[in-house]
Amino acid sequence: MSAKQIIKAISVSVVAITASFNASAANTEAMWPGTAYNQQIPTFKQVLGYDVGERITNYNDMRRYLSALEQAAPDRIKVFKYANSWEGRELVYAVVGTAEHIRSLETLANNTQALADPRITSEKEAKSLIKNLPTSVWLQYAVHGNEISSTDAALFTAYHLLAAPNDAVNSKILDNTVMFIDPLQNPDGRERFVTRYYATVGLEHSADRLSAEHNEPWPRGRTNHYLFDMNRDWLALTQPESKGRVAAINKYKPQVVVDIHEMGGDQSYYFAPAAQPFNPHMTKTQIANMDAIGQNHAKYFDEFGFDYFTREIFDAFYPGYGDSWPVFYGASASTYEVGSARGHVFEKNTGELLTYFNTVKRQFVASISTAEGAANQREKLLGDFYQYQVDAIDSGKDSKERVYILPKQSNREGAHRLATLMAEHGVEVKQATEDFKACGVKYKAGSYFIDTAQPRGVFVRTTFTDQVDMAEAFVKEQERRRARNLGDEIYDVTGWSLPMMFNVDSDSCGRAVSADSKAVQADDTLLGKVNNPEASVAYIVAWGDTAAARFLTAALQAGIKLKSADQAFVLGDKTNYPAGSLVIEKRLNDKDLLTKISQIAEQTGAIVDGVDSSWVIEGPSFGSNKTVPMVAPKVAIAWDAATRELSAGNTRFVIERQLGYPVTAIRTPMLAWADLSDYQVLILPEGNYEQALGKSGATNLKSWVEAGGVLIALGNANRFTTNADYGLLDVKREQAYREDKADSSDDKSSKVAGQLFASRDDLKAASIEPHTSPDYVAGVLANVEVDQEHWLTAGVDKDLVAVAYGNDIYTPIKLNSGKNLAWFTGKDDVLASGYLWQQNKAQLAYKPLLVHQPQGKGMVIGFTQSPTYRAYLEGMNVLLANTIFRAAAHAQ
Repeated sequence: MSAKQIIKAISVSVVAITASFNASAANTEAMWPGTAYNQQIPTFKQVLGYDVGERITNYNDMRRYLSALEQAAPDRIKVFKYANSWEGRELVYAVVGTAEHIRSLETLANNTQALADPRITSEKEAKSLIKNLPTSVWLQYAVHGNEISSTDAALFTAYHLLAAPNDAVNSKILDNTVMFIDPLQNPDGRERFVTRYYATVGLEHSADRLSAEHNEPWPRGRTNHYLFDMNRDWLALTQPESKGRVAAINKYKPQVVVDIHEMGGDQSYYFAPAAQPFNPHMTKTQIANMDAIGQNHAKYFDEFGFDYFTREIFDAFYPGYGDSWPVFYGASASTYEVGSARGHVFEKNTGELLTYFNTVKRQFVASISTAEGAANQREKLLGDFYQYQVDAIDSGKDSKERVYILPKQSNREGAHRLATLMAEHGVEVKQATEDFKACGVKYKAGSYFIDTAQPRGVFVRTTFTDQVDMAEAFVKEQERRRARNLGDEIYDVTGWSLPMMFNVDSDSCGRAVSADSKAVQADDTLLGKVNNPEASVAYIVAWGDTAAARFLTAALQAGIKLKSADQAFVLGDKTNYPAGSLVIEKRLNDKDLLTKISQIAEQTGAIVDGVDSSWVIEGPSFGSNKTVPMVAPKVAIAWDAATRELSAGNTRFVIERQLGYPVTAIRTPMLAWADLSDYQVLILPEGNYEQALGKSGATNLKSWVEAGGVLIALGNANRFTTNADYGLLDVKREQAYREDKADSSDDKSSKVAGQLFASRDDLKAASIEPHTSPDYVAGVLANVEVDQEHWLTAGVDKDLVAVAYGNDIYTPIKLNSGKNLAWFTGKDDVLASGYLWQQNKAQLAYKPLLVHQPQGKGMVIGFTQSPTYRAYLEGMNVLLANTIFRAAAHAQ
């Protein structure tokens, strides 16, 4: 180490140690200088033993401090539970306000609900409410568990409002607003981060970005227990944390919602205005309201000397973020991001030391500024909120797609789940109790319909329509950037049509539906039953939806012996059953079979048909070799640093919580040598397995497959399985197709043959590396065709929708090695929803999504795009279940 480096290291250590010693005395006073705090309200130091910003507060201390505040001022703060995490931690929000406002919380909720529905609240009544109601501000912190500063900022925000109610800014806030503070949206992830962070600390905290303190082990604290990025879960609502939060927000419908995050430590602070593109269903008024609050931040950030930026990174297009979902009930919402210390101290590229206290203070200042900005606009925010509802209803009445209809269909579970999901979002959903006609089409009783002439109608349109377009100018700019090889600015998925993702039929009609119906509730259960329960021969479950898959997994775990037909069949009474249907013969099972299947049908929502004859007139008979005995496979999943944690978590969640079957997580490096003979199925989520497994791992896996194992690779895990040296899957990853056929010579010489350029296009072509991947895609919905004549696709619709993202495209497998069982459609219709580059459309067309390759007694199955992406592809669940359970049965 040079003398200069030694001096720098000593300086960093001295600053860090000095900051630690001084923080306890100075931090509280420095947060909002000049504030006189009421000594009756307990400080961080009094309750937790350290001052704000001096230590990263863990979950238990967060709860302890909130309880202390509530005990000290029970008339001005109330703490409410809204969910339990997977690991059993309670999620809470605190409400802070004047004693009068806290006493009247239920009245506030009721009055806001009235303001949210112009069908029951006249304009005159609305004006009266607007004149008298406080505005509600919901601040939600730390949806990513390793974004640590915001939870401490949340706690100090509550303290500051309670302990200094007569401060001029606080007085304005408390007179005009009710503050909802959700201090920790992801307690499991935060505990993972905090515990492991302090386990790495030695004699002093390190500012070095190379230190263990600043490099989290797998999985990072960003995600929850099932490794979900919960800031992407507001649309599918798969996680209990998301479900509880949406229910709480739907009760109060706050007019301002802010989602508070952290970003890379070399950045400053980000707040509204948001980046392009905006969702076209957002209103100019909502955007302007957040811009006004952003200007209020600028005032304080200038006063405190804080750097900040706006408009550059975080867009407002995808409706499943914490800052975009509230927009669609009428709120004005935004994301804030602070450069993170990811610990106690961090050295930025500039050499500046970023301390934990520094980040907490910025988050706190932005929180108070938000509250003040809302207080400044109280009547406007409430008036805009009411007008949003008026406009939503009127636009629904005028829409050519006024009503969306989910006809009664074979995918009972998908339609039911989508209907109840929309109810969970706060949408009014009806289920017809009689046959009806809409726009000249007949629909059966049991069909669902949603009239968009309702306050949540805009949310319905943005989630049910096939296509939501980004602004033309934004798209044009992305194409220009791509042409210049500058990289695009598309932040997240551009396609999210829920009917497509759930694989349900959906129609629309431009007129209101008149039919007897009942309101769908979020907690409605799918009703399963056993028809002809006293059947003498067998029971059959038609295959084709997730309810049937859950029946299978429950039956296997209950020890029921059953079979699955490789092909469709027709019984002697002319009853048709699709391929994959489950056959449960009484002769093979115990006398309590009916009790077991009745309980499972009720639990899963599956329909079970009792039959008195095994006479099959078309397709395989019950005793045919094409009606395969099912087994209860032991399923393992790769689980460690080589995997992408989101893919690993999403996949495990889908199998365990949506299909109902346990999965064993195995540390990835162990797969290179472990005896896997106890397992029948192994799943490789997306990830980079070359270093963790390599040649020896591939050899071990291949031996296991040949002995009867089923290896399933998802997405870019196929970069490993398709390595020609390993012999696992005989397909190849494609390079980008280029019409110019640029020179692909591997000549290492410093000189090449002379070239003549006639245009800038020639320069551009010569600048591109010859071996490049296709352009990266943030995420679209893509149309897929399915082979209907293979046992692995039994019961799967001939047309599916998958998510396509990234830049991996694979060649088809040759017939002498295996079979392509699902593939993307032609270039003119491969895009189902979203925005896809023209070159990607052309190259993706007719390339495989699902590849099957037999190997000895077992097989390798490759999904070139993951079927478990964010766990919201309900329509892919049956195909995934087939690759696990039907494949395991066929590998015996």
